[in-house]
Amino acid sequence: MSEPAPRIPRRALHALRQGAHRVDTATPASRDRAVDALRAFAILGVVLGHWLVTALVADDGTLRTASPLQHLPWLAPVSWAFQTLAVFFLVGGHVATRSHASARARGVPYGAWLRGRLSRLLRPVLALLTLWTVAATALLLTGTPFGTLHTLVKLALSPLWFLLVFAALTAATPLVARLSPLWPLAVVAHVDLLRFGLHVGPSWLGWVNLAAGWLVPYTLGAAWTRGELESRRAAGVLLLGGATATAALVLGAGYPASMVGVPGHAVSNLNPPTLAAVTFGLAQCGLALLLRDRLRAAMRRPLAWAAVALVNLSAMTIFLWHQTALMATTATMLRAGRLPGLHTVPDGLDWVAYRLLWLPVFALVLALCRTAFRSWEQGSRRRPAGGGRGRSRVVRVHRAGDGKAARATRGGAARVRAGRRTAEDHFRDRP
Repeated sequence: MSEPAPRIPRRALHALRQGAHRVDTATPASRDRAVDALRAFAILGVVLGHWLVTALVADDGTLRTASPLQHLPWLAPVSWAFQTLAVFFLVGGHVATRSHASARARGVPYGAWLRGRLSRLLRPVLALLTLWTVAATALLLTGTPFGTLHTLVKLALSPLWFLLVFAALTAATPLVARLSPLWPLAVVAHVDLLRFGLHVGPSWLGWVNLAAGWLVPYTLGAAWTRGELESRRAAGVLLLGGATATAALVLGAGYPASMVGVPGHAVSNLNPPTLAAVTFGLAQCGLALLLRDRLRAAMRRPLAWAAVALVNLSAMTIFLWHQTALMATTATMLRAGRLPGLHTVPDGLDWVAYRLLWLPVFALVLALCRTAFRSWEQGSRRRPAGGGRGRSRVVRVHRAGDGKAARATRGGAARVRAGRRTAEDHFRDRP
């Protein structure tokens, strides 16, 4: 008599829980899990935001970018929820300053410390540049219209600006570790006053805010390391003050309501960052700091912590390849015709509904990209002490079980095994 069908899901769930428990126990008790949770939420927020507001419209044999925010401006609050870069810079500043202080205490030279930090950022970039150099050359040789090629390459490489700014701020960590966030905030305010208030200054003046604007949350992260943001009152002041200032700038000073760029609009809050984007980031940072205790409590659950840990292990890979996942899906499905929510103009709620249905497809393609390129980010893995292969006990249990259940859970067990092998190194070496 055949085994009942529910046994296979139970075995898979058992393997998942057992693997999550292993990741949980590999994490040092001293690690602040709220930091990793905030980093994971920030990265996933950016990914989902781009997938929701970026459309590639098929038009006369070419692909061009569009946004539902062009046609449905009342959707601007979507950008408030998913434009989470300020939180990533907050966490980055906190982690970098803490890591640099630890390196100095251990006698590690600045150069060695910086190489270690930047290698984790820049290794995944090599894979992205290599693939897109080959892909762009192939598309050009096969007669792809230049407009389409320009759209695809620009979109694929757009995440690199973030890494360049983040790498520069990481390199400057010893110089800005004790800098008050008020100084870069004052720079942003003066630049915007010259640009939008007095309409003077060179055309490139706004790009000063590319460094100054993201330096604000980065130095907030340094203040967190110094213990200046531990109180809920400080976090509440950031949340309330940032939200009030942003509302005043949008409603009273004419800043765009969207916190991301909208094609066709003269002013973008993000490219380069405006004072409204920076004050909005202050509010986000305040909210993130208020949520620390709740996140720490939530991350005590092994399954939740394992999910956050796995995102952190491939954070840069996920960030760099999410636009490629969107474009690969769009280009591949174009053979089936103009599909709603994918190739059509994003000018109605029906497009939004269809786009939501496409999100799991984008996620699946991104998971394939992560599987293919995660080794570029994680680097070499240490062998377990004693030279053993470090085979997961989960795998041995399933191999002892019936063949059907073992085959059904083999893929999940392999993912658990890979995550467990890298988790201990990750949490030992990366603050």
